[in-house]
Amino acid sequence: MVFRKKKVSEQIVIDLTGPDGNAYVLLRYANCLANKLNLDYEEIRSEMIASDYENLLEVFDKYFGEYVILER
Repeated sequence: MVFRKKKVSEQIVIDLTGPDGNAYVLLRYANCLANKLNLDYEEIRSEMIASDYENLLEVFDKYFGEYVILER
């Protein structure tokens, strides 16, 4: 997915059962969104990979749940 340089204004829907549900893809989304929102990606990434996949989802939702809907 390509992000524009403007602030995130509408929610993104990610189907976790498809290819976008891959942990590496979610980390890439987190990187793009963190940059847009002026958040520290390295801190978020460290928290996301500190445990299992469920933790990764919880941390992603904690930081980006306002902008992204994670669907199972």
